[in-house]
Amino acid sequence: MAEESRAKMATTSSAELLQAESELVRHSLGYLKSMALHSAVKLGIPDALHRCGGAASLPDLSSALALPCSKRPYLSRLMKMLAVEGIFTAVDVPAAGEGEGAATAPSVRYGLNPVSRLLVGGGVSPCVLMGTSPLFLEASLRLPQWFQRDGEGEPAFAMAHGESPYATTGHDMEFNALVNEAMGSDSRYMAELVVRECGEVFTGVTSLVDVGGGNGTMAAAIAKAFPHVRCSVLDLPHVIQGLVSTHESVEFAAGDMMEYVPPADAVLLKCVLHNWSDQDCVKILTKCKEAVAQGAKAGKVIIIDAVVGSPSHSQQVLEAQVLMDMQMMMLFMSKEREELNWQKIFTEAGFSHYKIQHVLGMRSIIQLYP
Repeated sequence: MAEESRAKMATTSSAELLQAESELVRHSLGYLKSMALHSAVKLGIPDALHRCGGAASLPDLSSALALPCSKRPYLSRLMKMLAVEGIFTAVDVPAAGEGEGAATAPSVRYGLNPVSRLLVGGGVSPCVLMGTSPLFLEASLRLPQWFQRDGEGEPAFAMAHGESPYATTGHDMEFNALVNEAMGSDSRYMAELVVRECGEVFTGVTSLVDVGGGNGTMAAAIAKAFPHVRCSVLDLPHVIQGLVSTHESVEFAAGDMMEYVPPADAVLLKCVLHNWSDQDCVKILTKCKEAVAQGAKAGKVIIIDAVVGSPSHSQQVLEAQVLMDMQMMMLFMSKEREELNWQKIFTEAGFSHYKIQHVLGMRSIIQLYP
């Protein structure tokens, strides 16, 4: 095999080999992209650029960040990498008084773009910090051993830490806070987009149960945008304990979605099912079907989750989806699903038909009918 591989390399052009080497270096050092982004969030670079009017020179950015003088020369390298990766913009600005043929190098102004604007004022920064958590990184290093171990067993996260992510949140207060902040920030961001892009989904709905809705961010956004919809948030007792509704049309209900879902015109499952196996998804959806079938009119289940591989998706969206799929495998041995996977689950749960709208980037909105 080795000789055959060497023979094929001998017939490959030098340009192809050098390009292949660059690709391998790019992928093997890809973790530094994540760590550079993690650093930008922790240092507060997006907010500092925002305070500077959206763009700043390196000296102004250094001052805004209050970095030690000894580290300021290195900031340019972090910003250059993040700009190359599309997190920030970089524009060359001619040096003041520079004439034709002058040797003075132009300065660079770094600025916000749509990607980094998502990080301003907190934004989805907690999601970035959770995705780059040391607990997740340590779990990813166990993937080779996980693949070599026979049988289903436990996911790579449990191999690394001896327990599930849910169990870890029970005693690691820092991790628990990080997860709660990440879920809350994602819900705030997603709620705005759902209301803006998918408002018709709530036409005719007068009552809704947000299953696994945590602190009620999504439910509150729906209730605010659609005053005719009365919302309940169903989650485990320890999750909603002590929470107070911020909207008069939102209430909290303690319970287990595996056992019972309160009746309503609509049941919402936002980024819930990708945490669970196909068998568990069928069980959850069966309870949801019972909930929406109890009303005077036929209700529906609204799912916000990834539908992998849609022809309408860009390469960037597909890459985000398959990365999320690897994360779900590592954390829970669950997965992101293609439409055929979803269809099989829906059929087994007893639903008659569904409608998918690819309007939420790497996630889609699915309306599921009994």
